[in-house]
Amino acid sequence: MTLVKKEAPMVMHELKIKRIYEAQSPDDGFRVLVDRLWPRGISKERADLDEWERAEVSPSTDLRKWFGHDPHKFEQFEQRFDEELDGSEAAHQFAADIHKELQSRNVTLLYGAKDTEHNNAVVLKSWLEQQWNNQ
Repeated sequence: MTLVKKEAPMVMHELKIKRIYEAQSPDDGFRVLVDRLWPRGISKERADLDEWERAEVSPSTDLRKWFGHDPHKFEQFEQRFDEELDGSEAAHQFAADIHKELQSRNVTLLYGAKDTEHNNAVVLKSWLEQQWNNQ
């Protein structure tokens, strides 16, 4: 009789988004700032980042300025930001890197915007999940 060793199913941890101004938690796991600009009033020590993706996965300066955190523009912002991410080799590499990181721990995408529903991290999280579902 031959015993076949079954591989354990791959457990994926949680991809989360969180304002950088919120208290850190051990549950945050790998902490990535996904804003192009450094958040006001946050020291590097307080941020306690594992990574800062300035240009790789943040909206272009023109798109960020056009959006201006106006919720009425969010749907169009989401579409334009998705297009920027789709066309970015660095964004696709980031998606692969984060997917790999999720195999061992949670990943938290950090952002500075006050609006928790209409911001670049919300769009980025959705885009990342879409990339992984298409694999």
